[in-house]
Amino acid sequence: MIHRSAFWLLLSYIALRLLAMIPGVAGETFRGLSIVALVLLIVFCVPLIWRFVFGRLLWKVRNRLIVTYVLMGLTPVVLFVTMALISLYIFSGQFAIFAATAEVNDELAHLSSDNHDYVLHLAHVFAAEPHLHAVTLPEAAQAVDENPGFEIAAFQDGQPVTLDPAAVNAHDMRAVPDWVSSGFRNVVLDNGRLYLRAVNSQTVNGHTTTVISSLPLAKENVSRIAQGLGQVAIIPGVDFDEEDQPEPRRNGKIRLEMNPVGKGENGVTVNGRELESAVRRTAIVGGTLPPREHFYDIPVTFYAPLMTEDWVTGKQHQTYTHVSSRPSLLYLRLFNTSLRVAVFVREALIAIAVVFGLLELLAFLAAMRLNRTITRSIHDLYHGTLSIDSGDFGYRIQVKRNDQLAALSQSFNSMAISLERLLEEQREKERMQNELAIAQEVQANLFPRGHIALPMLELHGICVPARTVSGDYYDFLLFGESGLGLALGDISGKGISAALLMATLHSAVRAYRFAGEELILDGTAAMAIPSQQQQGEEELECGEFFEEPAKILGLLNRHLYRSTQPEKYATLFLGHYDGLRRRLIYSTGGQLPPLLLRADDSVTRLDSGGTVVGLIDNVSYEQGTVQLATGDILVAYSDGVTEPENDFGEFGEERLMEVIRQHRHMPLETISEQVMQSLRSWIGDQEQPDDITLVLARQR
Repeated sequence: MIHRSAFWLLLSYIALRLLAMIPGVAGETFRGLSIVALVLLIVFCVPLIWRFVFGRLLWKVRNRLIVTYVLMGLTPVVLFVTMALISLYIFSGQFAIFAATAEVNDELAHLSSDNHDYVLHLAHVFAAEPHLHAVTLPEAAQAVDENPGFEIAAFQDGQPVTLDPAAVNAHDMRAVPDWVSSGFRNVVLDNGRLYLRAVNSQTVNGHTTTVISSLPLAKENVSRIAQGLGQVAIIPGVDFDEEDQPEPRRNGKIRLEMNPVGKGENGVTVNGRELESAVRRTAIVGGTLPPREHFYDIPVTFYAPLMTEDWVTGKQHQTYTHVSSRPSLLYLRLFNTSLRVAVFVREALIAIAVVFGLLELLAFLAAMRLNRTITRSIHDLYHGTLSIDSGDFGYRIQVKRNDQLAALSQSFNSMAISLERLLEEQREKERMQNELAIAQEVQANLFPRGHIALPMLELHGICVPARTVSGDYYDFLLFGESGLGLALGDISGKGISAALLMATLHSAVRAYRFAGEELILDGTAAMAIPSQQQQGEEELECGEFFEEPAKILGLLNRHLYRSTQPEKYATLFLGHYDGLRRRLIYSTGGQLPPLLLRADDSVTRLDSGGTVVGLIDNVSYEQGTVQLATGDILVAYSDGVTEPENDFGEFGEERLMEVIRQHRHMPLETISEQVMQSLRSWIGDQEQPDDITLVLARQR
């Protein structure tokens, strides 16, 4: 759509340009329409050019590298040359301003030196003859001849003194301003004219003589300042009214801006306002700008403020110095002590520029040669990847060089050889991951499902694996309406082996506990029949054996010891809760002792039991009994809860019980979530070090 529109716009533009040749109003109308068509054509061509450049032209790596080399090679050169030219222009302008200002300061220094001699001469004359009203000053006559307009004003104790010759007297100066002090020398503005002025005072016998020398800044003086620089213009009268002052001027600052060529009338803006043409006409211009010596001998124009003070008030007056010079003049002024050195430096700089240009050309040619080598290797790799993608794992790249690109081609060949093997390993890995997912699902079914509780006891358990499957284990077994079996264990190791042993332990615990329940039920039924009373008593006695956690731990220890590898073992806590008696019978086989948080916030450690299960044969275990009161909370946990570490140490039992104590009146699920949140904060960004299992039970 875009290319069609661009095509018809091109035809329209050509037709309109032809019709624009018709004379009269019709031709002007068609010329205006052709401009509109050209603008629209450019708008439609931009996306086409963009699409062509990035879609086709730069699709090949060769073209991209060429563009990259051009940008990397030419852009720094262009930027460096541009920066150097800008810096050179600024330096030249600043040097020209410095030279002009130095000339002004030299004139002031010479004027001040002569003025000091005048005041010494007059002071001694008045000391010899205090009542003189006119004094001859022959040295001033020569100064008037050398500097047209030169004037002197002399004062004895503030009263004017007439000097001879008469031409040297400054008749308009009848008093010394209060703000002027001895030793003053500067450019001043007096009655709308600029002067170089110096003031000196000398006190002899209690009488003070003051002499003021003035030299007007006329064209002759400015021409002498501009000698060897070009053209110098001193522009007075650029003050603005206070209400017209921009904010920087009101803060006592002056902002001078150079306008681009063609902008404004005079190319300079002071404090945000352009100099008025009337002010420019008052400029004092001296010197001339000579013709250029070579093509790069461009004019250098710079403005700078000139320190000027109002003679009546002493306030600073805005006067600016405008210097137009050429690099050749500034170069000769810089090397005015040795022209041979100047010529040598210039020729050396030209030679260095030529050498740099040749080096840049050689670098570009070398880059193009390297470009062909890189693109050829990329071409081979591209076709190789297409072959591999199509299933041709036998494709090989011919390697003829000995560099990193050749090593890359060899790596591609090695990749093609090992790719099929890696794909086979990937399929095997996916199969194992599927099996792990199935194992995780099967293990999840081993934990208690749904809400399990007794009327007199709240229960909650959670297990968070460190890996896909867990080696921790907990279980709740209900016996009637008031009996409950509690189990919590931790298998040595992690991963699949621990999960398989956990499943074995889970099945064994349930088998023993359910076997005891069946024996108790059968024994109770047999006791109801007189002929089977003895058999019922035996079954009841055997069933009660399986309700004792210590004896079940002994059976499990023998079972695991004889059915697992020697290094495999488990820690296990078993408890039997009797809801009618509010009693918990328990035994701990190497497991961290559960903690019983009493209603009065005291803690009881349930540590009766023995060693780990499955490591040593024929081990007996002790069991303990604890009575539960309303509000008591049983806390059973694996080492994954208390042993996580950070820079402050282990999480520990104290922090665990503190969290539970703070939230003890909340539901058990909420307490468990608070513990998990505290653990996550304690571990931070580290990987979970071990399986985390927590079982809570609260007496109602």
